[in-house]
Amino acid sequence: MTRAKGKIKKIFAALNKATTMIHEQAITLKQLRALAAIVAGGNLSLAASRLNVTVPAVSTQLRNLEANLGEPLLERGPDGKTLLTAIGREVLAAAEQIDAILSSCIQKVSAISAGHEGLVFLGAVSTAKYFAPHLIAQLRRQVPRIKIEFRIGNREEIISALKSRQIELAIMGRPPREPEVDTDLLGDHPHVLIAPPKHPLVGRHDISSSDLLTNAFLVREKGSGTRALMERLFDRIGVGSDYESIEFGSNETIKQAVMAGLGIAVISAHTVQAELMGGRLAMLSFPGFPIIRQWFLVRRRDTPMTPSAKRVRDVVLALKGSFLPGALSRSG
Repeated sequence: MTRAKGKIKKIFAALNKATTMIHEQAITLKQLRALAAIVAGGNLSLAASRLNVTVPAVSTQLRNLEANLGEPLLERGPDGKTLLTAIGREVLAAAEQIDAILSSCIQKVSAISAGHEGLVFLGAVSTAKYFAPHLIAQLRRQVPRIKIEFRIGNREEIISALKSRQIELAIMGRPPREPEVDTDLLGDHPHVLIAPPKHPLVGRHDISSSDLLTNAFLVREKGSGTRALMERLFDRIGVGSDYESIEFGSNETIKQAVMAGLGIAVISAHTVQAELMGGRLAMLSFPGFPIIRQWFLVRRRDTPMTPSAKRVRDVVLALKGSFLPGALSRSG
C-alpha cells in the first residue's frame, strides 16, 4: 500500500508539472491535432476535412500554436508544398507521443473499469498459507493482468488491515464483528486433535475427558481462531478441572512440539496433512472431532469493490474451493 501511495504521489507531481507548463504556454490538444492533420493532409482544406471542422478553425489553431511557441512550424517548400520546420518536426513528434500515451491510457482505463487489469490487496490468516500459493497461482493464470498484493498475518493483524483499508479482500475462518463485512463461503476447514504417533491414546475410541486432561495442551496465541477452538474444548471438557497449557506463536512450532512429545493440540487439518500421511503425527479419536469450520472470503460492507477486486472475487468463487488442501488431495 505504501508503494502504491508513492507511485500516486509521483504521478500527481508529473501531472502538476506538465499542467503548469501547458498553462504557461496555453498549448492545447486541438492545436497539436491541427498541426498533425495539416501535415497528414498536405493543406488546410484536407486537414479541416479530417478534423470535421472549418478551414478558418484549423488556421486559427495553427496560428495560436505558433504564437504560443514563438516560432513558425510550417514553411513553403521549393515546389510550393507545405513542409515542417525543424521546430515543427519536434512539435509533431511530441504530438504523436501525446496521442499514443492518451490512447494507451484510455485502453488501460477501459481495462481497469472492466476488471481486466488493476491491483488487488488480498489478505489471509496465517493458516491459509498452506493453500494460498495454489490460489494465487490459479489467479495469475486466470487474471494475469491483475496484480495481487498478498499479505499473511494472524487473525488480529488481518482484521486490523481490513479496518484500515490496507486490504480489500481477506480469507479467514471466523468473520469479524468489526468492521462489518460481507462474506462468501469458500469451503470446509476441518480441525483435528493431534498427538505423537506413539502416544497411548492413539488408536483408542473410548478416550474420556479425563484422559485428555492428563496431557499438556499446546495452544496458539490469544486472538487466533485455533486458540478460540481450543478454549471451547476446554469449556466442554475441563469445567472444574486443572489442565496444563503451553502457548506457541505458530502452527509450525506447535507441530514440532507435538512431534517432540510436549503435548497434544487442536490444529487445522490443512496444516498437518503431510505429517499425518507420513506418520509423523496421529489424530486422536475424540467425540466432536474433527471440528468442521468454514473458510470465508470477506470484504468491508461499507466499501464498494473495485472492478479488479470484483473480478478476483468472481474467479475465487468459481474455483469452488478446489485450491483447499482437502479438495487437492481428493483430486490427486
